[in-house]
Formats: sequence, C-alpha cells, structure tokens
Amino acid sequence: MTINQVQDEIIEEFSQFDDWMDRYALLIELGNELEPIDDKYKIPQNIIEGCQSRVWLNAELDANGVVQFQAESDAILVKGIVALLLKVFSNRTPKDILDADLYFVDKIGLKEHLSPTRSNGLLAMIKQIKLYAMVFVSM
Repeated sequence: MTINQVQDEIIEEFSQFDDWMDRYALLIELGNELEPIDDKYKIPQNIIEGCQSRVWLNAELDANGVVQFQAESDAILVKGIVALLLKVFSNRTPKDILDADLYFVDKIGLKEHLSPTRSNGLLAMIKQIKLYAMVFVSM
C-alpha cells in the first residue's frame, strides 16, 4: 500500500464521524493501540522539541532500506496522532517519506481542531520524521 493509499484510508475512516468528539475518541483508540516504545529509546535525544507533551521518536533504517519508526507520548491524544503518523510513514523508503505530500492532516481537519501548541507539536513530529529520512537517504 502506498503512502497516499494509507492517507486515503485514514481520511475515509475519519469521514465516518461528523462530530469532532467522535474523531477525538478514534484518535484516543488509535493511541491505545500503539505499541509502547522500548525504554532504551526514551532518551533526551529522541524527544521531539516543540511538543506540549513529551513525545519520543526513534527511527532505524533496516536491511531492506525502509525506515522503522517507534514512538510514544505521555499524552493520550498525542499518542493517537503519533499512531497516525507511524501508520503513514513506517516501513517506507527515505525517498518515499521525503517525496510524500502529507494531505490527510488537512483533509480530516486535524490541524484546525488542535490547540495551537498541539498543532505546533504535530508539525514538529512531521519535521523530525522528514529529518530522519534526509539522513537515511544520504546513507
């Protein structure tokens, strides 16, 4: 499945709900399903700067040339946002990550329904994912 197909799937899943409280509930559910990050990755270097809550993000380039992300947050709503980003970007090549047009965030109305600090945190997470990809693409 391509990045755009995954984004379309997310858009379809969120479009089933008109009320934002239901969409928040879906985000919380996705966050609860997220595998916890190994404690060895909960280090200061893996904390995303610019997030209101604590978010740890680790990335590794595997033998197949795809990036494996692990992430976690201490805030349940943010954990759901992280889960969405990992769904889109994990198991992708660095080039695919860098070339991705990340449109699902706007299409599901996520940015406009987050507080300004959470919205800044979302942008910081996306930026960090892209930075990892930039490093890996040059390897």
